[in-house]
Amino acid sequence: MSQWLTQTDKGVRIALYASPRATRSRLAGEYGDRLKLHVAAPPVDGAANKEISRFLARLVGVAKSSVRVVSGVTGKRKIVEIDGLTLEAAAEVLHA
Repeated sequence: MSQWLTQTDKGVRIALYASPRATRSRLAGEYGDRLKLHVAAPPVDGAANKEISRFLARLVGVAKSSVRVVSGVTGKRKIVEIDGLTLEAAAEVLHA
């Protein structure tokens, strides 16, 4: 299992490295001890964080309200929690 993906009481926690202003949002593989995510939004007024939540929710099949940035709101290194998702299901989708 990847070091950037851990189980929580409610779901999973993902350590991300966000790269804003991409042409489209997509996973970009591992980046050190984090999962790199190209984000199709600028890091202005929370737009990148909203796009991260929207993208991950759609990718793993949960409601957008189940995804939240819990650390690194204003930086590139973020911790995101997704409720209602098992570690195995997250690993299958995020490693693809």
